[in-house]
Amino acid sequence: METGSSSEFLDRGKAKKNGTGKRHHDVGGVKVEPFVPRSDHNPKELRSWAKRTGFVSDYSGEAGTSASEKFDSVGFDVKSVDDQKEGGSSPKIEIDPVLGLARPIRDNEIEQVLVSKHGATMSENERVLRSKDEWNGEVMSQNQKRKNGDEPSLALAGDGDKKVGLRRNGDANGTMVSSNRDSNSHGVSAVAPLPLQKKEEEGVSEDVKVNLFPEEEEPAGRGWQGPSGLKYGLTENPGLVPLIYYGLQHYLSLIGSLVLIPLIMVPTMGGTDNDTANVISTMLFLSGVTTILHSYFGTRLPLVQGSSFVYLAPALVIINAEEFRNLTHHKFRHIMREIQGAIIVGSIFQCILGLSGLMSLLLRIINPIVVAPTVAAVGLAFFSYGFPQAGTCMEISIPQIALVLIFTLHLRGISIFGHHTFRIYAVPLSATLTWIYASFLTAGGAYNYKGCNPNIPSSNILTDACRKHADTMKHCRTDISNALLTSAWLRIPYPLQWGFPIFHFRTCIIMAVVSLVASVDSIGTYHSASLRVNLRPPTAGVVSRGIALEGFCSILAGLWGSGTGSTTLTENVHTIDTTKVASRRVVELGAAFMILVSFMGKVGALIASIPLALAASVLCFIWALVAALGLSNLQYGQCASFRNMTIVGVSLFLGLSIPAYFQQYKPQTSLILPSYLVPYGAASSGPFHCGIKQLDFAINALLSLNMVVTLLVAFILDNTVPGSQQERGVYIWSQAEDIATDPSLQSAYSLPRKIGRCFGWAKCLGV
Repeated sequence: METGSSSEFLDRGKAKKNGTGKRHHDVGGVKVEPFVPRSDHNPKELRSWAKRTGFVSDYSGEAGTSASEKFDSVGFDVKSVDDQKEGGSSPKIEIDPVLGLARPIRDNEIEQVLVSKHGATMSENERVLRSKDEWNGEVMSQNQKRKNGDEPSLALAGDGDKKVGLRRNGDANGTMVSSNRDSNSHGVSAVAPLPLQKKEEEGVSEDVKVNLFPEEEEPAGRGWQGPSGLKYGLTENPGLVPLIYYGLQHYLSLIGSLVLIPLIMVPTMGGTDNDTANVISTMLFLSGVTTILHSYFGTRLPLVQGSSFVYLAPALVIINAEEFRNLTHHKFRHIMREIQGAIIVGSIFQCILGLSGLMSLLLRIINPIVVAPTVAAVGLAFFSYGFPQAGTCMEISIPQIALVLIFTLHLRGISIFGHHTFRIYAVPLSATLTWIYASFLTAGGAYNYKGCNPNIPSSNILTDACRKHADTMKHCRTDISNALLTSAWLRIPYPLQWGFPIFHFRTCIIMAVVSLVASVDSIGTYHSASLRVNLRPPTAGVVSRGIALEGFCSILAGLWGSGTGSTTLTENVHTIDTTKVASRRVVELGAAFMILVSFMGKVGALIASIPLALAASVLCFIWALVAALGLSNLQYGQCASFRNMTIVGVSLFLGLSIPAYFQQYKPQTSLILPSYLVPYGAASSGPFHCGIKQLDFAINALLSLNMVVTLLVAFILDNTVPGSQQERGVYIWSQAEDIATDPSLQSAYSLPRKIGRCFGWAKCLGV
């Protein structure tokens, strides 16, 4: 069919009927037959049915296909009021682009006549057009009836039957679209409607409803719909056996982030293998407790809490302070108490931030363009530690990195008994295989050197031949750790197990600022996770409540002495995407299991026995994943915007370059610290000097942290450079009235009823 503009509608609309009743269109002197969808049904019957019901076809909106052609393609007789009265020219017809119906025009109105089977008529002006949501609800009802067998899936309108439900292959909505494309590839579609089954009574006309949304397509304004395909939603209870399975699965997919931090910190602090095992058990215990607390009192999203990499870099800065380098007696306990005091003070600041309502104000100026580079900098900050440590044993690190990438990327689509085993268990599975391989290397004598004892510290080795192999034996051998021999079978972590915390002004300032970075990280995770579980984002009050609870959980971490604060793990978003399980009960049961496991001292000892090169290889992948998840927040803004690209690029570059400037001031540390720890020794010898020693240490330490500098630069630029809300991707949080009127949001974010009554006064917390 020739295509044309909608202004030519009249010329083609004046179809001349010949003796046989067929309509012909004169386009450029050539008579063209009207388009009729390929069907076994008589076109006359379809036209007759269309006249009786007032049905108007759906519109594909493709370029080059005019409204008039689409009317003609189904063979409708459309006449204006003027044509009926005077035979004059018809006005233009305005088509509603959403509903696909002719809009009534005030000056020259076109009336569509609806005739019921009882003979009653109703004009277009008298007909009420229902909203899209109402129409979809009615269609869903009809689809359900067809599934139950109450209504046939295909029915052609006869004289006494108004049901028409032509189904397209594979279309869950039950509509059939017959399309025909001409040589110019212009599509014309005719959509048979899904009827609203209504028994008419005494002059009440029957409305015919059309499914407006094709398969897997939702209207833009129908709430916050995240990705589909979840096995279990937020409030669903899959049953005891699936709960146990998915609870273990959820934590195993996060095991690398939960337990590998002590393998970096404790040896640097001068701790023994038994100390490493005890810190790992403490982290597992706190992760279980804080996750359950967050599930009931925080945002109530299915998010695992634990020791975050946000706190690792500042902890390394404190560990490598000049005054701790020469400590020999109880060095581990003294540094741990120093870190505990700093975490407690910084966490109190975070609690105040959430409870006072200040976080609700900060949410207005913290956007994806700020969150993305900040979280990415958390992962990129450890590039000086990752492969330099893993590279000490290439025969272990290269296979480990290759395996985790193959499982995560190349084999991610392989399903075993309905489970994507390689994608979900990529980290624990690859680490286990590589660990077994390393055990064979150790047992086979690959790291046996003549006259060298791996149990003797490298500082006490006098021969040059053994000294150059000391690092290889320390990082590669699987039998170097004696944690399994010295640890207890049963050990319950308890508060102040390392002694009473030590409070210093300089370290407290560092942790207070870092707690703000952790809050920014959590804000991005809350928003992304809520969309992953098919919910609207939480309200500002719920976010404030979550941040306040994270502060309280970090206070617990400071009292128990885990070495880092507790926060929402960024990797949660990846875990929900991978496992497709978002049940709150699953996370709670997994947390309870972690608490039980933490009481078994041998479990922590087994993890502490992982070779350091293997642990560093796993962390290379996890840190890269953290950086990628951070940058994924850019999807909420306009990624191609020059403004956004410049802000993110400058923030990341300066976030890496400015700390490098401060880290080059290391005259007193270059011969004492290992090369991978030199960047964290700048606090004691940095370029900033104001005469106050405590403040000098704090400023030099903060400006040597990549994430702090990145957050500062991104925050200033994003809030000073002009840009629209769409361009900046401003986070849209739900309102309090949304929770009050939406039962699904109430069950998702509201506190349990009895607890909510106790905190009813705290309106700023979304109670």
